[in-house]
Amino acid sequence: MAGKFPSDHLSAALLRETDPAAALRLFLNPTNATPSSSPFRYSLRCYDIIISKLAAARLFPDMESILSGLPSAVPSSGTGTREHVLCQVISAYGRARLPAAARRAFAHPAFPEPRTAHAVNTLLTALLACRSPLRDLLAVCRDTGISPNEGTYNILMRSAAASGSLEHVRHLFDEMLLLGVSPTVATFGIMVAALCDADKLEQAFEVKEAMVRRYNVPPNAAVYASLIKGLCGRRKVDAAMRLKDEIAGKAELVRGSVVYGTLVRALFQVGRKDEVVGLLKEMKERKIAPHRVVFNAMIAGLCEDERDPGAALAVLDDMQKKHGCKPDGVSYSTLVAGLCKLGKWREATELVKGMPRRDFPPDVVTYRMLFDGLCAAGEFHEANKVLGDMLVKGFAPRMDGARKLVEGVEKEGDAALLELVLCRLTKVNALESGGWEKAVGGVFNDREKLRLQKQLDSIRYT
Repeated sequence: MAGKFPSDHLSAALLRETDPAAALRLFLNPTNATPSSSPFRYSLRCYDIIISKLAAARLFPDMESILSGLPSAVPSSGTGTREHVLCQVISAYGRARLPAAARRAFAHPAFPEPRTAHAVNTLLTALLACRSPLRDLLAVCRDTGISPNEGTYNILMRSAAASGSLEHVRHLFDEMLLLGVSPTVATFGIMVAALCDADKLEQAFEVKEAMVRRYNVPPNAAVYASLIKGLCGRRKVDAAMRLKDEIAGKAELVRGSVVYGTLVRALFQVGRKDEVVGLLKEMKERKIAPHRVVFNAMIAGLCEDERDPGAALAVLDDMQKKHGCKPDGVSYSTLVAGLCKLGKWREATELVKGMPRRDFPPDVVTYRMLFDGLCAAGEFHEANKVLGDMLVKGFAPRMDGARKLVEGVEKEGDAALLELVLCRLTKVNALESGGWEKAVGGVFNDREKLRLQKQLDSIRYT
């Protein structure tokens, strides 16, 4: 008769297993060759690992089933806490954009009270990821009755900033000071970024000075990056360069390439692309490895400002071959959009088709860029082909892009293509309610319209 793993052996086996379904089977039946009749005692570490794997694979029903069997007393084996498992679950629902599920997890009976500020902040972060309004986050703080800490206020301020409410950002900052909660460098970073986004650069620089003078908190890379981005947004590139030079001798402030990426993009926008070479040389001298953000800025500048897609393609190839920096979705979508704007939709289509050979299959953003570009170029048959590819991968165009395709095909009077397009768009719910009726008015007769309506209805409700 098969026996059982010791709990630490099971946790090690779960860690090694890369297939979440296989890990679940192992968790539910942790047998080995040693006979034993005693019930298996799972450690909290085992629960932590299996819940993490199921959450990452978004196998939420299985994860909830494991949680429902979590006993009130679980040996910890020296690693992890029950709260850590709770936060894993909440964060997983946040990443999946399931705010109601994150709230339910916070109150799950498998995790007895009391809740801590860390658990509350985890829920707030999940709701922020789900783009829940600030009032929902404030309601969580009110309902839990747990005193907010600096992390709580930082999350609330991020939510206010994301909604564009500078007034709420300021109010929350004043409130934390009133309650004796000390602002952190992250707090000031949120404030500076919000001011820059509101084009209140002078006030942003005042905050930068005050954080050192009044609070003894030196600005970090994020603060400088926001200020430099704000200056570049006003096309004050020389001032941005001087601010970059201010932090040149502080390695911890220029360890990344974000600042340089912002400057590269700005130089292209103001017609000073020749100075980009000097920036790249400076990065090399300071041993700052060029991140893809710098290359993406170059690709955007070459496509949008210089209208030189050939040079942009060369950057795409060089960033990996010469610099070991793998392009990401932004790299490809920027180049695809640039090619389409220049009327080079064939090159854009070939680039997207070749992406799997580059070990980066096209994502939904890249497909949408190509789809929109083809519609803008009036290449509706090609756009329909891309739509078919998108549907196979479970992607859908934006409503606005779908509308342009329908209107374009309707103007051409191609009834067969219009019917195919409408059916495809209906399958992914990308067709505006009633939006097809106007389009088919000049293409189909009444009998054909009735047949098409029945066909679309059958697709919607299957």
